[in-house]
Amino acid sequence: MLDLQNRMNSKVNVDWMARGNAWYRAAWIECGELMDHYGYKWWKKQTPDLAQVQLEIVDIWHFGMSALFREGVTVETLADEIIVALDGHRVSEAGVLESTEALAEYCLRSKGFSVPLFWDLMAAAELSFDDLYKQYVGKNVLNFFRQDHGYKDGSYIKNWQGLEDNVHLVEILANANVLSPQFADDVYQGLAARYPKA
Repeated sequence: MLDLQNRMNSKVNVDWMARGNAWYRAAWIECGELMDHYGYKWWKKQTPDLAQVQLEIVDIWHFGMSALFREGVTVETLADEIIVALDGHRVSEAGVLESTEALAEYCLRSKGFSVPLFWDLMAAAELSFDDLYKQYVGKNVLNFFRQDHGYKDGSYIKNWQGLEDNVHLVEILANANVLSPQFADDVYQGLAARYPKA
C-alpha cells in the first residue's frame, strides 16, 4: 500500500515529498467527513452508513501514509516503522466517534499521523486489515481513474447515474475478487463501464 501511495502521489506531482504538503490536515478533514457518514447529530434521526465510514477510513489512510513518508526513507523502512508502532499496541475500546476525534486531535496537535490511533479507528469501525487492503487498492484505482478522466483540470464528473463515484466503487468492490491477479484492472474496468461516455 505504501508503494501504491507513492505512485499515486508521484502521478499528481513527481516531486511530491519535497512539497511539504499538509497531509495531516487532509487526514483530519476526512475525519470530519467520516463523522457525517456515521452520524453525530442528536437532534435528528441518523443511521450509520458503515460502508461509507470505512471508505472514509481508507481515505484517511491515503493521507496518513503520505504523512509518514520522508525523503531518503525507503518503503521497506516505513513498513517496518509501522509494524514497530503497532507492536504491543492494545486496541482502544472507544467507539467510532471517539476514535475519530482522538485521531483528528492527534493530527491537529502534532501536524503528523498516528498509526496506533488509526488502528483504533479501524477496530471501532469493524474494518479488518484485509478489508483495509481491498478497499485501499479499490480507492487507489479510483484515484487513478479520476486523474485519467480530468480530476486535476476539473472536468471529472463525480456523480453518475445519481450516485457519487465512491458509492459505485463500493458496489464494484462487493463483487470483485481480491485474489485475482488482475484485481486492480477489474476495478478500473468496472468504473469505466459505469462512467458517463463523452
